[in-house]
Amino acid sequence: MLDRTDVLDKVKALSLLPDGMHVTTAMVAAYFEVSRKAIESLVLDHREELVANGYRVLAGTELTSFKEVSGFQSRSRSLALYPRRAVLNVAMLLRDSEVARQVRVYLLDMEYLARTQPVENPTPTDLGDLDDRIDQRITHILGKTVVPMFNALIETSGDHRKELIALRAGVQRIERRLHQHHARLKRLEGIRDDRPAIGVMAAMDAMNGRTFERHIAKLLIRDGCTNVVVQGGHGDRGVDIIGLTADGRRLVVQCKRFAPCLNITSPDVQKFIGAAKVLYSADVALYVATCPFTAAALDIAAEAGIISVHRGKLEDWSAGEPLKVLE
Repeated sequence: MLDRTDVLDKVKALSLLPDGMHVTTAMVAAYFEVSRKAIESLVLDHREELVANGYRVLAGTELTSFKEVSGFQSRSRSLALYPRRAVLNVAMLLRDSEVARQVRVYLLDMEYLARTQPVENPTPTDLGDLDDRIDQRITHILGKTVVPMFNALIETSGDHRKELIALRAGVQRIERRLHQHHARLKRLEGIRDDRPAIGVMAAMDAMNGRTFERHIAKLLIRDGCTNVVVQGGHGDRGVDIIGLTADGRRLVVQCKRFAPCLNITSPDVQKFIGAAKVLYSADVALYVATCPFTAAALDIAAEAGIISVHRGKLEDWSAGEPLKVLE
């Protein structure tokens, strides 16, 4: 079950360092919503097990090299790194965390289903089935063989480390695009039972602001975005979510959970334009709201390159329709 690291993103968005592979102790603590001291204490008690699953501490020239190739900035003399497998290991060991409990429950449910569902080996009946099998096989090989091979080469190579990291990033982009392509084909070819169900918007209307931001973060990850971080709150400088699109463009999002009878006005959009374009230099800026936009607000958003996701579009997006700007 440790290999199923995608469960982390299914429970909650896990933000990664710029290298796309690791997180720090502080990031692990933030993900599980516990104190940093709790994570450090857990490492102290289970260090050998975590090391076996990829945990390590960088220092000296190794730390300097990591900073150079990853772009990570820190003045500390040592840096603890956790790959996704080690983070999943923490979820299995951490006691006082609701997020960790949800990860364990998800894994147990999936294991139960895998053991109790009958095994079926249908013979492909048409070209569409064959295409699906080919897509799935390619993504499996990329994720389980090619990427781990690059990881091993990067660990042992000094002279060509940057080139190998760049190649690995290219392979991972291809893998993500195949996943997206496969999901979109399923939506197009299947019966259109993914339309907004009654109560979809009612559920969002009942959310608090933080829960709504996390819901939008999950939609971004579903559509292939990476490095998604929910930062809404005091000190967010007018942006609630940051991340990267599947093709690497810088993404920022403003989330407004307003009553349906209210409107997003032009001053609201103007404030976001300043934050998105000046403070964050965003390539893609989304203003997501559970209410309509005024005509003036829509005009200003269009002129400034802001994508307005109003109530109707948000309903379709939540029901499975991808946002074209993220493709």
